[in-house]
Amino acid sequence: MAKLSAQEIIDSLKEMTLLEIKEVVDLMKEEFGVDPSAVAVAAPAAAGASEEAGPSTVDIVLAEVGANKINVIKLIKEVTGLGLGESKAIADNGGVIKEQVAADEANEIKAKFEEAGATIELK
Repeated sequence: MAKLSAQEIIDSLKEMTLLEIKEVVDLMKEEFGVDPSAVAVAAPAAAGASEEAGPSTVDIVLAEVGANKINVIKLIKEVTGLGLGESKAIADNGGVIKEQVAADEANEIKAKFEEAGATIELK
């Protein structure tokens, strides 16, 4: 039997019905002891893990307070647990609101501040 190329196998699969393809998969399980669908699912998951972009923790920095300064002060107070005076100082001068925050949590906090009109940078 002549060896088929990967493209020839794909072309032949395109001509089959789903039932016929399922039979091929079942035969592969029996012959090789491997579930090809498990390999197909595992490969993208492994690729996604290696392509994880960005740092796992970030600093949330207030770049600009915007028009709703009072709402931003309240948010700073809520997020940091600081008093009103310290929160106002951050709103007046800008700077780091919170350090070493998980990226997902930082994005949620950033969305809250942007909704209040502030400009936030994640560093």
